[in-house]
Amino acid sequence: MTLKLGILDQSITYAGQTPAEALAHTVKLAQLAEKLGYERFWVSEHHDSAHLAGSSPEVLIGYLLASTERIRIGSGGVMLQHYSPYKVAENFNVLASLAPGRVELGIGRAPGGLPRSTKALQWTEDSRTLSEKLAEVQTYISGPAPESHSLEGLQASPIPEQPADVYILGTSVASAELAAERGLPYVFALFINNDPAAAKEAFHTYRSQFASTEGSTPRPILALSVIAADSDEAAAELAGELKSVRVTLASGKTVNVSTEEQAQEFARQAGESYSTEVRDADITKGTKDTVRSRILEYSQTYGIDEFIITSVVSEFEQRVHSFTLLKEALAEQVV
Repeated sequence: MTLKLGILDQSITYAGQTPAEALAHTVKLAQLAEKLGYERFWVSEHHDSAHLAGSSPEVLIGYLLASTERIRIGSGGVMLQHYSPYKVAENFNVLASLAPGRVELGIGRAPGGLPRSTKALQWTEDSRTLSEKLAEVQTYISGPAPESHSLEGLQASPIPEQPADVYILGTSVASAELAAERGLPYVFALFINNDPAAAKEAFHTYRSQFASTEGSTPRPILALSVIAADSDEAAAELAGELKSVRVTLASGKTVNVSTEEQAQEFARQAGESYSTEVRDADITKGTKDTVRSRILEYSQTYGIDEFIITSVVSEFEQRVHSFTLLKEALAEQVV
């Protein structure tokens, strides 16, 4: 089985860095990914955060496309619940027209921030469900609204020759069901929800409920946090003591954050009581051999041949070294 690798960069502003430096590192990583032969490079969407500079993936994607030549560039992902599907389609149709065949639209279900930023983004109330918005995006990026649509004939100009490919990103069965319903590729973020049982259930649901359209088949993808280093000890040191905190509000809503402090602030802004479950962050770490063995094990366990890789390494040159070692480690398996 050949494996395909992509990179997700979150434009993290580490201690002592400015947001401008974090974004500059994102650009350099995209160029590195292209040089090393990675399949794709995605950027994330986060709001109201002093530690994450990537609040507008559409803008960043445009810059990255202009800074690279061949690699596919996309969002991991756009938080569609906040926005007009029509405007999202327009943004990505412009990008796809500028760089045909290189643009990917990943749709996320998480809010991308705390309740305060969600309120600001959703200032104009929109009662449509995420599934309904997704259907509209798919309509607009491929042509005018059909006769059955309330806005028949409306199109998100320009209509590109090769529309952006659409992906669904998630950490639950609900996101798997949405991807299956729409017949779209599905990315499960194990680095966010590090529950193997949840991942297995999500992939099983995705495959069993997948609605094939025009010859499409299920395309499951696993997103991992990976640190490759010259020794297992060095990789462990780079990983540190990172945690994953799952927050459950009194209303039943759940969200994954990185610290207990973030959990407390999320609940405060939501105005609800809450409980937390704290786990060690799921990081695949070690030498090239250790990392290769673990990724091949994931491939067998979940029956997948595509991975999206992110990194929490704070030193930029060490991050570069990690992505370089990872590509070398899987050189025989990666197309």
